[in-house]
Formats: sequence, C-alpha cells, structure tokens
Amino acid sequence: MKQLLDLDTFAKTLTDKGYDGYFHTEAAYTDKIKDSISRFLEACNAGADKPMLPNIMMLKTYLEWYGDDKPKVECNMWVKYENGLFDVQKMIIERIDQYGLLLKQSKLTDLSTNSVPTRKEAIAQVSEKPKEQLSNQDKRFRMR
Repeated sequence: MKQLLDLDTFAKTLTDKGYDGYFHTEAAYTDKIKDSISRFLEACNAGADKPMLPNIMMLKTYLEWYGDDKPKVECNMWVKYENGLFDVQKMIIERIDQYGLLLKQSKLTDLSTNSVPTRKEAIAQVSEKPKEQLSNQDKRFRMR
C-alpha cells in the first residue's frame, strides 16, 4: 500500500537513500530537496507558479556529475502531492554523455517513496558493466 509522507519525512527518506544533492522542482527552485519543494509551494500559494500536472510535481537532480566534459547521470521523479503529503510515483534515470546524448535509460514505475532505489542502486542501473580484462599472455600452446 502506498503511503503519503509529510515533507520532512519525505525529504529525510530520500536523503537517507543518498539523494542529498540539489534538486529542481518543476524546472526551477534549485536547492536541497526540502527547501526546493518548500519554495515551489510558496510560489504556488502566492499565485506566482503552478504545477504542470495536477497533484504531481516533477523533481530533477543529478546523481553523478564530474563536469561538463564527462557523462552524467540524471534522475527525474514524478511525485504525487496531496494535502501537504508526498509520495514518489515514477522515476526515470538517464546516463547522458557530454554532448547531451542519451547513453542508457531506466524507467521505474509504480513506485512509492520507500521502494525508491538508493542513489548507488539507481546509478548502477544505467552504468556500463566493466569489461573483462583479458590476460596479456599468449593463449597458444608452447613447445619446449
């Protein structure tokens, strides 16, 4: 059964899973997760902003970033929002190269905040498996 969480519990749960970087809420309000969501909700209450989809807010963060000239891992979360309570519904994790081209993608649906993978597990879903190192020794039979 899915459970909606208050903002403090929601933010703590995701932070404990390793999602401790900066987030964008609805493509703006860059900050740590709790502060980003709070700023977005304040803007909505003031009439300065509104969610793109009713009762759903989109959060975006980088799970892995080593500079503009390196591949990166992005995470987009669709979060259900009802009466001050939150729950992750869907995630898309993408490894993107330095030119913005998609290298690998993972879509997770029918989630809850508690079933969201840890940050390391999410990165592993779109990471390349290390190639086996072949021995430099000659594999042929040798006659002595």
